[in-house]
Amino acid sequence: MHSYAYVADSRLDETRRALGLQTSGGRAPNPRFFTGFLGDSQQAATALLAIAKIAGTRYFQPTTERLRDPVVTCNGDRLRFESFSGCCGVYARLDVLGDALDGEVHDRGTTNVDVNEPLRRALARVTKGDPLHLTVGPDQVEVGTLDGAVVEKKVPLPPRWLRGFAETQVLTSKFDLKAELAPMDAQRFLKTLPKGRVAVWAVPSGKSLRLSGTASANAVCLAGPNRLETLIPLLRFAKAVRLYGPPADGKPVASGWEVDLGSQRLTLVLSPEVTRGLSGEGAVLDGLAAGDADTDAELIGALLDFEPRVDIADLADRSGLTPARVKDALAQLGTSGRVGYDLAEASYFHRELPYDGVDIQAMNPRLRNAKALVEQNAVSWDGDTALVGDYRVNGEACTCQWWAEYRGGRGKCKHVLAADMVRGKA
Repeated sequence: MHSYAYVADSRLDETRRALGLQTSGGRAPNPRFFTGFLGDSQQAATALLAIAKIAGTRYFQPTTERLRDPVVTCNGDRLRFESFSGCCGVYARLDVLGDALDGEVHDRGTTNVDVNEPLRRALARVTKGDPLHLTVGPDQVEVGTLDGAVVEKKVPLPPRWLRGFAETQVLTSKFDLKAELAPMDAQRFLKTLPKGRVAVWAVPSGKSLRLSGTASANAVCLAGPNRLETLIPLLRFAKAVRLYGPPADGKPVASGWEVDLGSQRLTLVLSPEVTRGLSGEGAVLDGLAAGDADTDAELIGALLDFEPRVDIADLADRSGLTPARVKDALAQLGTSGRVGYDLAEASYFHRELPYDGVDIQAMNPRLRNAKALVEQNAVSWDGDTALVGDYRVNGEACTCQWWAEYRGGRGKCKHVLAADMVRGKA
């Protein structure tokens, strides 16, 4: 658990309509990543409210848990605001692109912003044409007394969010564009969605979508349709709504929903089921289990510099690694929140989250247990199958209880991971 501090409450000056987001800082003393105005202020305010609403909502087992604080990254030519729902089943990101920024970029970096209740009320009052000024910074609050200086208002960032960031970038990197809707068609579809939690499929039909109980070509899984309600207030500003997903195989899968606002984009990623958080999907395990992932990640991490689009081919050329090893290294870096994935541009981007001393194995017990099996020499290969302890592995299938329950739907079990590790060293 990493602690960080805010200098004061975030606020919107009623006289100047100046939005000041207090943050936990960045790479430089008293940093300012960005200072200036946001274009299309009303839609920007509405989108920021959507990000904050996601952070303050639990779609599964609601509680009175405190609101969590969104993450903001300045990539030089854009600002990105990211959050997870309290249950970690919904990921949200607002990309404010260069055409919507009227100000100065002082530095690149990532921090956490405090979007509190007074700020929510102020954002809700922003109307068309109102100027909306944004300052991202400074780094901390320091209170000086005769006894010395103290830092105040430390707030923890949930470790589960870090697992969610890692899993989401791996899952979405395998998504394809499935459908694009005009705003009116999207509005009609979203307003008539059922309220249940059962996973259904949104299937392209003419200019709109229809719901189906079974998957088909270009179908996008939709578990918990109510989780898309956050998009509805933004549709009046939308240019288009796009749907993303992996190849449909009949099982519930994660999905991506993007509202194109022109110079801004809001993207939601939904977990395969309302009861499942994106933090537990197991998508990163293959990359983490790769034999050279640790060393490669160190090399690739040294080459990153808050790029808004990470070019895998360029990194492969500069590092001397194959594109496949670069992707594994990015998955490793994702476990500490250092890369994300942008569906609209089909590319990774660089960020740095305020976590120190991340224990990757502690965050991924299947990985830890798989490595323990390898160290115990519990794996023996015989042709195309492996015996791992008392269990037999064939491809990605295993005779253990985990496989029987999930059938690969939440990543590989520890036995399959251990078998892969041993075969990779052979």
